[in-house]
Formats: sequence, C-alpha cells, structure tokens
Amino acid sequence: MNLLPPQITTQIIPRAHDLGGFTVRRALPAAARQMVGPFIFLDQMGPAAFTPGQGVDVRPHPHIGLSTLTYLYEGEILHRDSLGIRQPITPGAVNWMTAGAGIVHSEREDPVALAQPRQLHGLQAWLALPRAEEERAPSFAHHPAATLPMLGDTGFRIHLVAGTGWGAAAPVETHHPTLYADATLAPHASIPLDPEHEERAAYISQGSVRIAGQDFPEGQLLVFRAGDHITIQAGPQGARIMLLGGAAMDGPRFIWWNFVSSSRDRIEAAKADWAARRFATVPGDAEEFIPLPDKR
Repeated sequence: MNLLPPQITTQIIPRAHDLGGFTVRRALPAAARQMVGPFIFLDQMGPAAFTPGQGVDVRPHPHIGLSTLTYLYEGEILHRDSLGIRQPITPGAVNWMTAGAGIVHSEREDPVALAQPRQLHGLQAWLALPRAEEERAPSFAHHPAATLPMLGDTGFRIHLVAGTGWGAAAPVETHHPTLYADATLAPHASIPLDPEHEERAAYISQGSVRIAGQDFPEGQLLVFRAGDHITIQAGPQGARIMLLGGAAMDGPRFIWWNFVSSSRDRIEAAKADWAARRFATVPGDAEEFIPLPDKR
C-alpha cells in the first residue's frame, strides 16, 4: 500500500467470504480497528445475481448488546423476529433492529421473489449499544426510503440513513451519536465531510475516490483523522460511498459470534441461553435455527 495522506489514519481492505454464489466483504471489525463510532460490524453483501431458487436464506439466530441496520442498493430481504415482526426491506429503506437483552431473527426471501431471477447488493451494519443501554428491551423499526432525508448539491446526492449530518437528522432512533449516509457522486464531483462527528469513515461501495491527492478504488474502508475537514472527490466513473461514524464508544467491546457486550460474562450467559434454547422463537419460522458454533 502507498503511504496514506495524514487525513486518513487507517485503510482497511475487507475480508471476502464466498457463501455459495454470494460474496460478503467484512470491513469491521478488523485487526487495525474494532469500531468507528458505534459501528462494530460492517458487511457488504454482493453485488450478486441469483437464479430462481437461489438466494439469501439465513435461519433464526440470536443477538445481544447491539442494533442491526440493513440497507440495500438492490434486491429485497424478508426480516422476521421473535417480537413477531415480519418486514421486507427494499432499496433505500432501513430495517433497524435493537437486540438489547436478546432477540432472535431470520433473514430469508419471499417465496414469490425466490422464484424469479434477481439482484442483491447492500450493506449490513451492527452498532454497539452504550453500556447503559445494553440490556434494554428489544425493539424493531422500519423506515421507508421516502421518510429519510435526501440532501444534495451539484454533482452529489446524500441519503441520510441514520443519525445527523449536513444540518439534517434522520428519523431512525439511535442510542448513541451516529452518522450513516449513502452518498452518490457524479464523475469528478466532490462531497464535504465536516468534523461534526468525532470518528468518521468512508466505505467505497462502487467506483473510486480521491482524497488529499491520492486515489482509492472500491471495496475498502478509509478511517479519517478526527477534527479534519475532508473533501471526497469521485473518480472518472463516479462513486457510491457509505459515510459512517459518530462519537467514540464508551470502551471496547467483546464480540463472539452474534453477541456483542462490554462483559465477557454476559456473552457466556448468552451462549448458554442459546444452547439451552432459552431465547424466544420467531413466529412462523421456529422450526429451523443456527446452532451455537463449536468454537472458543
């Protein structure tokens, strides 16, 4: 890698996992960085082209101590959870699930959609909860694309997915100061990123960008130095980036499988609860589940 400009403290090349015709690239957590603001997990899903009968089929599994945020560029995923929620998500909308003390959910596809050829591309993020909120009651909220602020200027468009930025606030109820925005830039257009939030990063989903005179292609996460005014310029083909961050979290977190907590003991208790089937089940999707992994 080239020497990074001083405005960029960390460059992360995601780890790619092939899930059988469906590639997932994990940018967070990484060896170089566990969190950016509350974001402790960031996966790019696809882009993938599915044939009839092939697609996303994630059986019921548990979470504690975090919120999940699913955001799609293309396609549709059907969310079901132990609160009885059944909610498909489509491009530009937000499915926001707060696990808190514990929730179980599945991510499948509607049988009608599954019978058709289709595309899927998007991001799933996990946001750690502050210590005081880790054991809050689980909840779920869906926000249609039209309810989220759309901002823009010549050459760029910003869809504010969660949190605050550029003088606007998204309706998604976060539990910690947050920035999450989908930005689309025309070729060579620029977007400003002010130091409103303590920690900030950009994930380059498509295209390429130039920052401080250096070019960066798609498929990487760039973490910015606190306090700097950043200008992100798209390359000759334009760019689509996710801007993320917020206030620094109140200490590191332990991560084991789908569990996030400030306490190792709490994770051990969650492992025992899932192994003993003490979590609630997903109505209409209770027959299958992902067993506790056999790992330390």
